[in-house]
Amino acid sequence: MNKGFFEALSLIESENSVETEVIVEKVRSALLKAIRKAFPYVEDNIRVDIDPQKKKFEMFIIKTVIEDEPIDENEINIDEAKTLKPDTYIGDTIEWPLDASCLGRAAAQSAKQSIKGDLREINRENVLNQFQDKENECITVEVSQVEPARGTVTVLYDKTELYLFRNEQIPGERFKEGDKVKVYVTGIANKTKKPIIKISRAHRDLVKRLFENEVPEIYDGIVEIKSISREAGARTKIAVTSRDENVDPVGACIGPKRTRIQAIVDELRGEKIDIIVYSEDPAEFVARALAPAKVLSVTLSEGETKECSVIVPNDQLSLAIGNRGQNAKLAAKLTGYKIDIKPELDINLKITEKAVEETPEAEENAEDEN
Repeated sequence: MNKGFFEALSLIESENSVETEVIVEKVRSALLKAIRKAFPYVEDNIRVDIDPQKKKFEMFIIKTVIEDEPIDENEINIDEAKTLKPDTYIGDTIEWPLDASCLGRAAAQSAKQSIKGDLREINRENVLNQFQDKENECITVEVSQVEPARGTVTVLYDKTELYLFRNEQIPGERFKEGDKVKVYVTGIANKTKKPIIKISRAHRDLVKRLFENEVPEIYDGIVEIKSISREAGARTKIAVTSRDENVDPVGACIGPKRTRIQAIVDELRGEKIDIIVYSEDPAEFVARALAPAKVLSVTLSEGETKECSVIVPNDQLSLAIGNRGQNAKLAAKLTGYKIDIKPELDINLKITEKAVEETPEAEENAEDEN
């Protein structure tokens, strides 16, 4: 019986990542409750010994030796007591061993449920303690399992299993067991019951944390990230500024021989990254945000609406808009402005058309004067 008990104890420990001493104490407490349920009058006259090292597991009811018939479980007739302890005497106490089968089905089930409840609470607290300071941070995890059908990837962080769902992965990336990747902890759900750690590789703030880790000037606060826009797997735009006029924010982010930016690009599976110098002037900021396209002019709308009209050279229109409008969308998200992009030719044509429309009217006015 002891062998099976300690095998079960070991299984509980491995499944719950809980220290042996904590599990033993919870099991002992549950068994004490179960004994009291099976033997209502014993009160504190019970003992449970569990020693994993010696593989010792024993349960006792402490009984008082009497001459007459016992009135409850706390007493034992001297004749019966002598079968266990030959030299006992009236008034003595003996430890009467209990077998788990004596507890009854209801008490045993109650003990099992109590242990499960305690372990759930311990696991809940452990997970919260482990991740409460990791929320909105970047952590490194190891891939332990990949489900091709559903696309879900199981990863391990300090022996805790987390799940990276398909919609939180970078589109097109592939994983294999043993891969170490960086993920962004977006939050902790269901904190009062079974905490769920939500992680992502598609979140824009993953890029922010990667830059903070790779660029000392950002970590130290010399270079500041003002805003980020991202289409995971395709392109990211990041606006930076320097609090020290002697430090080039773009150069700091790129690093010597592009080492810093390359490390981030590699982590993001080749995602393109545009680093832009932030400007307090909205028109200038919008123009820079549309890089790599060149911008001829930016006209901001009047009033509080954040809209603007942008003129670009004719050969830069498709570059400014980008594939499926990607460059324009990212620039809009980066700046917070709704951007209307027009080619220079379109503007020149309108000016010409307007001039042509005005010419006959001017000639008519001249004839009338004559």
